[in-house]
Amino acid sequence: MSAPTRTRRPGVIVAVLAFAGIASSITQTMVTPLIAQFPVIFSTSSANTAWIVTATLLAAAVAVPISGRLGDLFGKRRMILVLAVPLIVGGIVCAVAPTVEVMIVGRALQGIGSGMVPLGIALLRDVVPREKLSSSIATVSATLGVGGAIGIPLSAAVVEFAHWRVLFWAGSAITVLVVVAVWTLVPVLPPGARGQRFDWVGALGLAAGLVALILAISKGTEWGWSSWITLGLLGFALVVFVLWGLWETKTRDPLVDLRTTVRPRVLLTNIASIFVGFGMYASMLVMPQLLQLPAATGYGLGQSVLAAGLWMAPAGLMMLLLSPVGGRMTDARGPKFTLVVGVGILAVGYGVALLGMGSTWGLLVTGIVINSGVALAYGAMPALIMGVVPRSETAAANGFNTLMRSLGTTIGAAVIGVVLAQMTNPIGGVDVPSEEGFRVALIVGAGVSVVAAIVSACIPAHKGKTAAAAPSVKERELIRVATD
Repeated sequence: MSAPTRTRRPGVIVAVLAFAGIASSITQTMVTPLIAQFPVIFSTSSANTAWIVTATLLAAAVAVPISGRLGDLFGKRRMILVLAVPLIVGGIVCAVAPTVEVMIVGRALQGIGSGMVPLGIALLRDVVPREKLSSSIATVSATLGVGGAIGIPLSAAVVEFAHWRVLFWAGSAITVLVVVAVWTLVPVLPPGARGQRFDWVGALGLAAGLVALILAISKGTEWGWSSWITLGLLGFALVVFVLWGLWETKTRDPLVDLRTTVRPRVLLTNIASIFVGFGMYASMLVMPQLLQLPAATGYGLGQSVLAAGLWMAPAGLMMLLLSPVGGRMTDARGPKFTLVVGVGILAVGYGVALLGMGSTWGLLVTGIVINSGVALAYGAMPALIMGVVPRSETAAANGFNTLMRSLGTTIGAAVIGVVLAQMTNPIGGVDVPSEEGFRVALIVGAGVSVVAAIVSACIPAHKGKTAAAAPSVKERELIRVATD
């Protein structure tokens, strides 16, 4: 078989998709410096403002796998443009929000736009030559960390020196630039699953199950893990997922092809993704608090929100710098090797954290090590998935993998939240997490990372060329025509 036909500007397309990923990631993380201020801004309780974050998580969890399947059916470029609309509109709604209820609606709309990154990664399979695919996947995957690295200190600076509403106007403006870039520079390509039907029943079932599950996990600490509402939501999610699974195995064009999903290489990669998501997010919960707690606690470092963001920024930028290394490692040794190395480095990062949590420089090094591992892992997981799934399921499978990572971060937030809430010290009449609580949280993160490494090591090797390596002869001709 001859080499795949190249698009005219693969490097430009990768840059545009990376820009879209950074814009989407910034949008999701830019509220971080505002979380503590929302109760004052909207004159309401912290329990009510917590829904600003929860609504984003729920919308993203539902939208990512569904938008992935729609990308396979109607075109990935088209769906990236469609997802930009709620990002823009949601930003405008947040910018003018007079009440917390309106703010929740705006953030839910922006959560829908989270599907841009997995769609962009899936699109790479169609437009990038085989020899550049691994590094391109790693680069676009790294935008998840880069967006956070840029977004948190930038948001903190805006909050400190301007008005918080400027954040959302700026976010919408950046997304408009993404739309222009994608519209003009990314080619229109034939959908991989053209002619198939959209599984509305499967979409509704998955949405209902995910909403119930994530609500129970994210609100379990507040509502009580043994409360009737938490247990009821968990039970409802279990029943819905069982029925959803039965439907997906019987319908002709499923939302998620479970026959593909249960292949050992795909299944174990998705399981590893849950643990990697947990491992990554545990550090993101611990480090900002250690940096910002008052020095009077004896273990807090007394940094402002802006300073804390700047101390953490190099860690996110490390993901972008390391992504080409991960791509070359994948080309040389395969994505499984890259994933195992990545989660191994992630586990080592938690060891560094236990030694260096008492200084800003120690936490800076910790963040760099942890995000180096995350960079390798995040670049390897899509490559593992796309190496075995049919081209007609690329976006849906990648979206489902992204959902697994997001589920891991949600579980991580809940578990670490419980640990820190149960191990506190009274400071100035307020209970704050104790030093021992932070240490236990870091040990939990290390343990979960080790489990991720073990699961990753069990992923079977793929024999022969990957499905992502090259399009078929017919597909190459369609791509050539579309990009000429």
